[in-house]
Amino acid sequence: MELTLSPLIYLAIFGAVLMLIQGIYLLAFGKSIEHSSKLNRRLDLIAKGRVKKEVMEQLRKERSLHGSNVTLPFYGLIEDRARKGNIAFSARSLVLLMIGLSLFSYVMLTLATETEIIMRIGAACAFGFGGVFFWVSSKAKKRVDAIEEQLPEAIDLMVRSLRVGHPFGASLSIAAEEVADPLGTELGLIADEIAYGRDAGEAIGEFAGRVELQDLRFLSVAVTIQQKSGGNLAEILDGLSKVVRARFKLFRRVRAITAEAKWSGMFLSGFPIAAMVMIQAIKPDYYDDVKETPLFMPLAIVVCVFLIVNILYMRKMTNIKV
Repeated sequence: MELTLSPLIYLAIFGAVLMLIQGIYLLAFGKSIEHSSKLNRRLDLIAKGRVKKEVMEQLRKERSLHGSNVTLPFYGLIEDRARKGNIAFSARSLVLLMIGLSLFSYVMLTLATETEIIMRIGAACAFGFGGVFFWVSSKAKKRVDAIEEQLPEAIDLMVRSLRVGHPFGASLSIAAEEVADPLGTELGLIADEIAYGRDAGEAIGEFAGRVELQDLRFLSVAVTIQQKSGGNLAEILDGLSKVVRARFKLFRRVRAITAEAKWSGMFLSGFPIAAMVMIQAIKPDYYDDVKETPLFMPLAIVVCVFLIVNILYMRKMTNIKV
């Protein structure tokens, strides 16, 4: 039995790609751009001597990076994930980063392995494009999940401020100072925009559209209706807070109930790929007898297509929406 280190080399190169992405991002923009859970970036910028107007302009400029009208499918998907994650790289910069990391992966694969050139090119593109997409998607999911978890607490802070007589803009500002990032900076930016005359419902609705969070749309609608029809905003938001908490609890319960099915789907999707990797690691010449036959490549393509269909179908079956 002959063992090969090729699978471990592939994993090491992919890990190096992910580390390079994070390193380049921190080198270009610094640690504060990460929206750490213990750091409110807006308050940090103000504490460094920046006036609120300058801070608002800077944050709005960062927020407007992902608003192009390009409709290419993959480009639009990258831009959507980058907008949700508030990534400081523009979509064009991310695509260029994908190309650069693909070249880096190809060079590393050429130096570390003796794989055929077509396989090296395919693996390098998968590492470069897939690594950046995975990194951006994980950032987006982490940020949206954090905002969803922080929102009920922020609404409760607004309710208490409204009940002691503060206007809605001041209530938003107080909540922004008490809530950590990522929601704290966003609420502070909205409060600054309201102070400069922007409609509150419109500002919150625009934020809800960027992160595509239904609970924020509820908040935007509630504020808009109160502005047009009147009423006790504190009581409205108090009821909204209870609804948001109930929805969050329901989603967590559904996620726990469906966890087994999701892990089963991930296992069934990943097992064929893991089996092929193990075969290649344990017996690299396993396919040598059939590799030169005319049907090898067509059947290999068919197998890859079925694997992709299997992954998409299993994901659809286990993605239970409430």
